[in-house]
Amino acid sequence: MENQVLTPHVYWAQRHRELYLRVELSDVQNPAISITENVLHFKAQGHGAKGDNVYEFHLEFLDLVKPEEEERLNKLRIESQGSPETLTSLKKGYLFMYNLVQFLGFSWIFVNMTVRFFILGKESFYDTFHTLADMMYFCQMLSAVEMINAAIGVTKSPVMPSLIQLCGRNFILFIIFGTMEEMQNKAVVFFVFYSWSAIEIFRYPFYMLSCIDMDWKVLTWLRYTVWIPLYPLGCLAEAVSVIQSIPVFNETGRFSFTLPYPLKIKVRFSFFLQIYLILLFLGLYINFRHLYKQRRRRYGQKKKKVH
Repeated sequence: MENQVLTPHVYWAQRHRELYLRVELSDVQNPAISITENVLHFKAQGHGAKGDNVYEFHLEFLDLVKPEEEERLNKLRIESQGSPETLTSLKKGYLFMYNLVQFLGFSWIFVNMTVRFFILGKESFYDTFHTLADMMYFCQMLSAVEMINAAIGVTKSPVMPSLIQLCGRNFILFIIFGTMEEMQNKAVVFFVFYSWSAIEIFRYPFYMLSCIDMDWKVLTWLRYTVWIPLYPLGCLAEAVSVIQSIPVFNETGRFSFTLPYPLKIKVRFSFFLQIYLILLFLGLYINFRHLYKQRRRRYGQKKKKVH
């Protein structure tokens, strides 16, 4: 009895100038794919609807396939243990949920601060940390995921800007504010938290919509524009908090240490804070330059009108 030719499930999709074929096989071995005139030939060993077997099919197109267009057919997407489409969907779902959680967190901070300011006025400046610190801790610790995503290639963002923002914000939050009770009642906390949250309530929903291929023009413009005044203002507020903390660290001696014999020199933590101020504005320059390039790529090149 002749062996029956097994045909795998083949899925077809197309756009105006693109054609996509997906062959539902896993554990594919030795795939043979070729195009002859207007016929695509496929043969491979793999696991399909009939188990582990050799599967093949011939697909006839309505017109001849031009030689220069063969590569544009993308050969075929062969489904292995995890198909590219499935992995892409999982990645988009994961990124959507991450950005949603961050958006909700920073929105809660922003709305809470705004409402308290309108109700309590300037009095709300001085208890910002005690009211909102837990949520800010959560959001800023979670933001480490962004750097990891960039480092392992989940997102296309460069690692350095993400690392600079992560380290800079967490240094202010955990070291300057978190370890010194004297700093927690200062008004500068309000301005630091407000500038951070004001930027993020536009950035995270923009990324959320990008995960589902949506582009809301107003939100896109805000994402690429709001940072222009807010980023320098936030950096300035961070610098003020560091400057205000220097006499506090000098008075308490926290994180200061003495070098061992024979030097026996006392190194104050304020010395490192002064170095950090320089690095803070260097980081501002690097991130500002990165964000400016992003905005220029999005809006900078305008088509000239032909008269």
